[in-house]
Amino acid sequence: MLKLTLEAIELVDAIDRHGSFAAAAVRLNRVPSTISYAVAKLEEQLGLRLFERQGPRVELSAAGREMLDEGRWLLGAAATLESRMRQVATGYESELRLVHDSLIPTEALMDDIRDFEALRCGTRLRLGCEALSGSWEALRDGRADLVIAAGEGPAGGGYQVHPAGTLDFVFCVAPQHPLARAKGPLRRADLLAHTAIVVGDTARSLSDRTVGLMAGQPRITVPSMAAKIACQRSGLGHGFLPRACVEADLARGSLVAVPIEEGRPPESFFLAWKTGAGGRALQWWRERLQRPLVPALLPRSV
Repeated sequence: MLKLTLEAIELVDAIDRHGSFAAAAVRLNRVPSTISYAVAKLEEQLGLRLFERQGPRVELSAAGREMLDEGRWLLGAAATLESRMRQVATGYESELRLVHDSLIPTEALMDDIRDFEALRCGTRLRLGCEALSGSWEALRDGRADLVIAAGEGPAGGGYQVHPAGTLDFVFCVAPQHPLARAKGPLRRADLLAHTAIVVGDTARSLSDRTVGLMAGQPRITVPSMAAKIACQRSGLGHGFLPRACVEADLARGSLVAVPIEEGRPPESFFLAWKTGAGGRALQWWRERLQRPLVPALLPRSV
């Protein structure tokens, strides 16, 4: 009989991801002592050490790392099999993974989530957030079933799309920023001496996507558009911002729109899913979100 079960792999995976037996116990809703006992028993059965102990924190041994490198693939395959079996039996997937662009706050989807949960269909909903090309990559790599993504998708296809709206951008700085006093439309050369605020692309393997950034230009990279707006409002740098998000800032003067020679064209957003995917949960969400999402779901300054 195999000593290594999916449950054991899942246990080791949780410990590695969360850094300690106690944190893994919270994640798995178990008592910490049972986690320690289960690991000790597994190591005894396998005849090898899976973790190196360093006080309360633990790290995978070489053998443990090798186990997880392959074991995580097995966990993914088992989850996919479970989902297919459940879909055959009920039409609903066991899990639906929805990833949205970081420009859209998760809070904006609360009514949709509430109505989906009211179905009591048994599908677990997993929400994720990515920036720029990260949403497309999550769909391509199988980490998402449905995405609300910015810009065009990667070459190669394999997915279907529905337009979700477009977004206009305006070049902004704080009123105390030196560029706020510039005469005439700004040229590229005018920007080189000043720090740009940019949202970091979360794609892991697709090429990083940048808009209007020049080689050698000083920059501060932030994780979200909300952080970018906050930095520019504080006078830390310049850049293009979604007009819909900063209209109130522009009206009260906490941000200033500055004319620039090379503007940024409107950004298109898309709802996208893998070709051939047809579970009932995915169908529900596709139909629910086939409405103008951008700029309707975007946060507004107040």
